[in-house]
Amino acid sequence: MANYYSPEETTSNFAASAIYKKNLSLFKFMLIALLGGAFIAFGGLLSVMVAGGMPGVGESNPGLIKFIAGALFPVGLIMVSITGADLFTSDCAAFSFPLLQKEIRIKQFCKLLLLSYLFNFVGTQLIAFVLSYEVGLLDKNPWQVYLHHYAESKINQDFIKVFIKGIGANWLVCLGMFMGYAAKDITGKCVAIWIPVMLFVTLGYEHSVANMFFIPAAIYSGADITWGTFFFQNLIPATIGNLIGGAFLVGCVYWYLFLKEERSCKS
Repeated sequence: MANYYSPEETTSNFAASAIYKKNLSLFKFMLIALLGGAFIAFGGLLSVMVAGGMPGVGESNPGLIKFIAGALFPVGLIMVSITGADLFTSDCAAFSFPLLQKEIRIKQFCKLLLLSYLFNFVGTQLIAFVLSYEVGLLDKNPWQVYLHHYAESKINQDFIKVFIKGIGANWLVCLGMFMGYAAKDITGKCVAIWIPVMLFVTLGYEHSVANMFFIPAAIYSGADITWGTFFFQNLIPATIGNLIGGAFLVGCVYWYLFLKEERSCKS
């Protein structure tokens, strides 16, 4: 017997996760969204502390530093998946399934995504301010210099470039969640999620929830970045790109490949 689910079964598993979340009480949904933001921020903080603590390696081999950051960041999404937390970016794909199956309406789709987004933000700030800045993790170099440079590189881009990178990021993140639902054990889930998430971070794509940690953490620790610059030059275009990448390139595609066919067969 295979130790993983088929793509058809995996799509059904992913869709079922959205129905489960849809049926949660408002408080429980907000709580798991807060946890999801916090876990992603923990992954971001880990990548800063390790990759940012290797300036000598970064000068001689910047590609290796990108890979190290990419290899470490996925622990956040792995924690989200295994603990049943909620993440806006993966919801872009997950809630597309019941929307296309006509099990929820567009109003509920938008409401669930908005709640997830807002409480992901709360969770990321808990880590960025309380468990990073307030305890002094980002006060000293080389970590502060690394984080500030990283955050500044994210805001010093054209709107359209961030938007396109946002599409790429959430295509890969939602594929990571999709592949995680294919696994029948913890080890398989971790490996399946790690591969595409490592890829998006190493390539420098833009993930809105991750950026809710990186850029505010830089602002709290003294970077010359305003909140307005963060919102308008990074967060908004990244979010729009994430929505398209997750909802269309994963949600719509796999619904068409597997769920739409099942639906027609049952009727």
